Amino acid sequence: MTTFDPLILQATSSPTVQRPGQDTRPCFLYWRQSQLLVLQLASRSTDRTQQQPPLPPLANPTWLLECLKRSPIQLVRIDADLGESTLREWAEACNQTGKALYLRLPSAAQLPNKRRGVLWSWKRLLDWSAALLLLTVLSPLFVGIALAIGLTSPGSVLFSQWRVGQRGKLFRVLKFRTMVIDAEQAHHGIMANQAADCLHKREDDPRITPLGKWLRRYSLDELPQLINVLRGEMSLVGPRPWALYDAVRVRPEMQMRLNALPGITGAWQVEARSTLLDIDAVSDRDLEYLKNWSLRSDFKILLQTVPRVLSGSGAF
Repeated sequence: MTTFDPLILQATSSPTVQRPGQDTRPCFLYWRQSQLLVLQLASRSTDRTQQQPPLPPLANPTWLLECLKRSPIQLVRIDADLGESTLREWAEACNQTGKALYLRLPSAAQLPNKRRGVLWSWKRLLDWSAALLLLTVLSPLFVGIALAIGLTSPGSVLFSQWRVGQRGKLFRVLKFRTMVIDAEQAHHGIMANQAADCLHKREDDPRITPLGKWLRRYSLDELPQLINVLRGEMSLVGPRPWALYDAVRVRPEMQMRLNALPGITGAWQVEARSTLLDIDAVSDRDLEYLKNWSLRSDFKILLQTVPRVLSGSGAF
């Protein structure tokens, strides 16, 4: 097992004033060559680790940004157990400094891109070709939706959010905006009554605009994710890319699912869509899809997606 030397940072360099909703879990930083590990305090129990002072809770994003700018590291791996707000702050800082950020996850050796490399290469070629074709053909629809959003509610046309991608890499998923401005700040208040083991989705979410409800009903808000496909961040078919507030609640024995290349549509969408929100049940279905993956199953899911979307069934 590779040993990572501690990255020496003075704990007193960061102010300790807490912000509302901020995670209060300290962490350890370990680095080797161009890679940095951000570990939860409880995840390391060796005497060597206990002798190192932990990095205090992140109270000053500017301090983290300056540290990363001065650091030679190119890749950061972080414990999901550190919490949503800590992950988001590291994601923003890494994005601004050109560093890649990954969740620390179990081995991805059993995923189809490892087991069936040739067929997987064909899948990726088909993804890129189909996404380019669809973007070209649907460009008038993109313009129409953008105009409708701009005319009916203030704010940007597109919405981006940190999601977990292949090998646990964090990326920004693109969607047409379906909610009011600053909807993210109200998220946890709106979802406060959701069961602990459920995905954060509500049919009666008050943040959704009238046009947004219609866009979501027919999954038109997902169309900009074709750009994510062209970037190599997503596939046409695969497990959905989960937001940080859902990803941090996946049980360790199911975290391999977060290693998968996410898709615009998938087995969960065509079989249950928003009628199945239990995190374990959705993870089980995604892991089953990955275990039995084939090009044929992807084509089947794509064909099932069309009537599912046109019916608007189970979408919100």
